[in-house]
Amino acid sequence: MLQTLSHPYGAQAAAALDRVTRGHVADAVEELNALPAEAAAELLRLAPPERRVEAFDRPELHRAGRLLLALPEPLRAPLLSDMSADRAADLLREVRPGERARLLAPLEPEPAGTLRRLLAYPEGSAGSLMTTEFVSLPATATVEEALRHIREVERTRETIYALYLLDPRSGALLRTVPLRRLITGRPEQRAIELVPDRAPVTVAAGTPRDDIARLFARHDLLAVPVVDAARQVLGIVTVDDVIDAIMEDDSAAAQRFGGMEALDRESLGKPYLRIGFLEMIRKRAGWLCVLFLGEMLTASAMQHFEHELEKAIVLTLFIPLIMSSGGNSGSQATSLLIRALALGQVRLGDWWRVALREVPTGLTLGGILGLLGMARIVAWQQLGFYDYGPHWALVALTVGLGLLGIVLFGSMAGSLLPFGLKRLGFDPASASAPFVATLVDVTGLVIYFSVAALVLSGTLL
Repeated sequence: MLQTLSHPYGAQAAAALDRVTRGHVADAVEELNALPAEAAAELLRLAPPERRVEAFDRPELHRAGRLLLALPEPLRAPLLSDMSADRAADLLREVRPGERARLLAPLEPEPAGTLRRLLAYPEGSAGSLMTTEFVSLPATATVEEALRHIREVERTRETIYALYLLDPRSGALLRTVPLRRLITGRPEQRAIELVPDRAPVTVAAGTPRDDIARLFARHDLLAVPVVDAARQVLGIVTVDDVIDAIMEDDSAAAQRFGGMEALDRESLGKPYLRIGFLEMIRKRAGWLCVLFLGEMLTASAMQHFEHELEKAIVLTLFIPLIMSSGGNSGSQATSLLIRALALGQVRLGDWWRVALREVPTGLTLGGILGLLGMARIVAWQQLGFYDYGPHWALVALTVGLGLLGIVLFGSMAGSLLPFGLKRLGFDPASASAPFVATLVDVTGLVIYFSVAALVLSGTLL
């Protein structure tokens, strides 16, 4: 059977299977990711059932949904049943609805029902991230009873960071007891006495993962229980689930910020060299075309000032300087505001406070660059490097005032554009550096030539 592995791995099939079977599961996943999909599926088919579950339980496994469908049907149901519930739900989200229904059909009622409930939660919410495999006991349990229960159920739980103590009558969550507190407690002591008399930190099933991440950071959590309106525990979100979600979000945001459509879930985990050519073109071409059409307005702006350019060719020397300075200031402001919005440091209602802050900032930065630009013209003129003509002082003033206005506009546009996109329901990361630069390029030329028309009126113009 090993000879069925695809070329060029067929000759090394036994060694590959040995590495996948006996090595650390992280190394096994890396080995599977490096193989063609058919070869990886064959290795997983030949691997022991427990190693197959370990591999699919790792979020780092690429093409997990495709690999699951490539396995023989008798192997799929046991695999989904033995996987952690949250990871199995993530895997099922990668396949089409029809295939998902076929995968769920052979499962026992309990695991199938759990997975359907998890799949019903919106993607990116606490409900979609949580696992239903947690340890709970009535609040009357002693330390000895709790530790005995943990030893009995340990193999059926994804991870055990804490014990959740429930009201014996209503089932509502009363306390969260960290595992280290249980270990140090006296056997006869009630577990609820090990923690302060205060309500534990919880989240609702609909809480967005950005809010969950901030909660983990603020309270230094390893896991947080997800509760319903009656404070009954639906599941727990663990720190590794949050980290995986943040890394996925950061990858997508970085791609959008670079002026391209974010890759889908399957492609996000792939190394750059393994992303398909057509997929890369499809994700990049759309944004490039939009930006190109936007840059066409730059040509329209220059055509509008065609006669001024004919009279004062010297102004064209500073167009790249003007455009890049405005785009750079806008990109800086955008980066700061997107990050601040993501961390909850500013909210939509704070847009006016941001505007008031960016006005003096833009004026100061524009003034600094304007003085540098003027100093450069003066130095080149006085040292004989270049002759800007008899009205070189007015040219220097034009460049200085133009930079002041353009940097101010760039700072304002870059800081307020994320608010506008968020208000319209778009991801603020879509206010990418290329998008802001395109906007500032067009308006920057209008500002520059308008300043030139005022300053140089009656001289060069």
